[in-house]
Amino acid sequence: MFLDKLSILNYKNIAEAQLAFSQKLNCFIGHNGEGKTNLLDAVYYLSFCRSSCSVPDSQVIRHGCDFFMLDARYVNDSGEDENVACGMKRGSKKHFKRNKKEYKRLSGHIGLVPLIFVSPSDAVLIEGGSEERRRLMDVVISQYDMAYIDSLNRYNKALQQRNSLLRAEDEPDADLLGLWEEQMAAEGEKVYRKREAFVGELEPLFQRFYRDISQEKETVSLRYVSHCQRGPLLDVIRRDRHKDRAVGYSLHGVHRDDLEMLIGGYPIRREGSQGQNKTFVVSLKLAQFEFLKDIRRGVRPILLLDDVFDKLDARRVEQIVRIVGGDGFGQIFLTDTNREHLDRILGGSCLDYKLFYVENGEIMQKEADNV
Repeated sequence: MFLDKLSILNYKNIAEAQLAFSQKLNCFIGHNGEGKTNLLDAVYYLSFCRSSCSVPDSQVIRHGCDFFMLDARYVNDSGEDENVACGMKRGSKKHFKRNKKEYKRLSGHIGLVPLIFVSPSDAVLIEGGSEERRRLMDVVISQYDMAYIDSLNRYNKALQQRNSLLRAEDEPDADLLGLWEEQMAAEGEKVYRKREAFVGELEPLFQRFYRDISQEKETVSLRYVSHCQRGPLLDVIRRDRHKDRAVGYSLHGVHRDDLEMLIGGYPIRREGSQGQNKTFVVSLKLAQFEFLKDIRRGVRPILLLDDVFDKLDARRVEQIVRIVGGDGFGQIFLTDTNREHLDRILGGSCLDYKLFYVENGEIMQKEADNV
């Protein structure tokens, strides 16, 4: 599936845009803060019903405006059009429609337009807390497994209810607490099994991309860590109930899972250089792309690459360009601040492309020329 046309009204700093895209490569040039990332974020929103920045929906509405709207025409692998539209008035709930029919549940839309987003903010995967790495797993798995979303939602509901009882001034009802613990354990073990299977299949793909980009200069690995590995989750949760009551929240469960990221057998957050960290994250995202394509039987996700070449040496940049320019990848959206940098990329490829300039929220297409 690829994004053919996109209409934007009042999304972040983009007042209005009517854009038609290449099926292969779309390049956006502009200084920092002009709106390149906001354009990619609008494309992300259409896949995941929310901003990639995890901000409230009201914050994507352009300052001084009362609403935003996104309207997109996709073409699926059978050559059929798919229309996806969404919008929200300030103070109201958002609406999401597919082919003019509104979704009853937004989770029903996730996975229609598979997408992988690589951005500078991905550094938080290495530098940030475990919640960022859990989110990475959840975003990918939810694009091919609707049952996973349901299990995760039920788990989180049970977790919230248990935490409310733990924080209560009066001693909580033991039977009610037990019921929520049973639901946490049942759904949590489903989540764990699917995360474990995902990481097991993702790691060799990730290692292959890292070897290709770094030209086999370093050895990297992933290690999934979960309380489910300590025994039946219900036993693990109940074992320290008195401690949970003392702190007022649940200390054990899949909401504390982590994905350890290692280089040379040591945590990359402690050992990695800026270039190694960037290579690690890019390789991880390209592996997610390959994983989704494989599990969805050749359906190629849209790939968003935001300022992806910063902090990488010329050799690693060349390798990334070679990889994403291959037949295995579909539609790509690429941003950069450096036109000369992009000229070298385009000059070394035979890709069909469109070039856009972005300035103060205005997006202007430039006719393709010989670079």
